[in-house]
Amino acid sequence: MADLKDTRDAKTIIAARIAQELKDGDVVNLGIGLPEQVANNLPEGVELILQSENGIMGMGAAAEAGKEDVDIVNAGAKYVTVNPGAMFFDSSTSFGFIRGGHVDATVLGAMEVDSNGNIANWIIPGKMVPGMGGAMDLVVGAKKVIVGMIHTQKGTPKILKKCSLPLTAVGVVSEIVTEMGVLEYRAEGLTLTEIHPDHTVEEVIAATEAPIIIAADLKEMAI
Repeated sequence: MADLKDTRDAKTIIAARIAQELKDGDVVNLGIGLPEQVANNLPEGVELILQSENGIMGMGAAAEAGKEDVDIVNAGAKYVTVNPGAMFFDSSTSFGFIRGGHVDATVLGAMEVDSNGNIANWIIPGKMVPGMGGAMDLVVGAKKVIVGMIHTQKGTPKILKKCSLPLTAVGVVSEIVTEMGVLEYRAEGLTLTEIHPDHTVEEVIAATEAPIIIAADLKEMAI
């Protein structure tokens, strides 16, 4: 690896790149954790309509410490703000929006993604978890599914030939954004379309179990 040019942490790099995929006025659901950072990295002038599956349309940024409203939390039970014109509704109405195809994009993390666009993002080996939650509906209801995640788990590939964990959904992922680059699902296969300048193609291939195609017009990652 060459001398690092980007001093930001990996999650910030990923969130900033994903933010560039979203257009002004898009209805977007941001998953818990890394995806929440996307809202803080939007290009100037871009305003999203953030939807939270627990019943908010028009969610804003995280609430500042000391200014929290205990009645306004996101799906991850974190205190958030709301923008002018925001709406509150029950969970069934919220999932009506999702299942009705009214969400333009959903951004979520994953434990595993594979060469066929399958995603596993809810079960943690060795730990008790309540279930996959709204992810099951979001990944099949949203028009675009963007996975934002660290490329490996302590050196072990997370982009696999075939997922080993229970699937959240089959063949739904549109693209994967990691700190190493951007991979898109195209007709010809999983394709590396952008690469971070701090990494090489050989490093990406070595960190990825799934076979990948290198785009003829491979670009430097827009960061």
